[in-house]
Amino acid sequence: MGEAGVTEEFFARRSAARARLDEIDPHKTPGGVAADPQRKDWFEAVYRLAEGDAAGVPWAHLAPHPLLADWLATRRLDGLRALDIGCGLGDNAEALAAAGARVTAFDLVEQAVAWARRRFPQSAVDYRAADLFATPQEWRGGFDIVHECYTLQALPDTLLDAAAQALAGLVAPGGLLLVIARARDEGQEVGGPPWPLPPSRMEALAVGGLRCEALEDISATNAMVRHWRAAFRRDG
Repeated sequence: MGEAGVTEEFFARRSAARARLDEIDPHKTPGGVAADPQRKDWFEAVYRLAEGDAAGVPWAHLAPHPLLADWLATRRLDGLRALDIGCGLGDNAEALAAAGARVTAFDLVEQAVAWARRRFPQSAVDYRAADLFATPQEWRGGFDIVHECYTLQALPDTLLDAAAQALAGLVAPGGLLLVIARARDEGQEVGGPPWPLPPSRMEALAVGGLRCEALEDISATNAMVRHWRAAFRRDG
């Protein structure tokens, strides 16, 4: 899928990179959780060690997430203000822009933002480096669509309540928070990171004036593990 060059050999390089990255992940390393609770150092290491090879970025498939592409297939976002959380190499942000939205996209890692800009030099997307837990004041309540894919599942459980509040605070009156994440059953033991989200964690995203409008439990297929796709609305 995605750009030319995404082949079985690409995914073999990805598998090797994933193994190397697991070895330095603070949440897989004794003492690492306290040293890097948000895993920022690790995320920066991912992009640095990739050295321009997208196979070295485990979540970069060089195409929009299939569940976002499916959601966009039946709607237009003309003129809406959209924010893409944790934009990585930019594919989801570009899909939102192609649907007509005016898109701001941000990532915690400057190198990811620079890479996205290089991939899409003519893009209308406003790519920024920013921290979900300290977003610019002017973004608060400023977006009709807030799209979050795979950031929450990359954070330890201790940060998820704060992350939910941060996401809710970005949604404008009448706006929508769209969340895509890997799913697990309540109480199911998982390794990680990443940590697939249980139902209670999805329901807990209805905070700060948001109400759950849709919560889809999408079964695993040959191409994709079980996922959630959820929409939360702030009444206007």
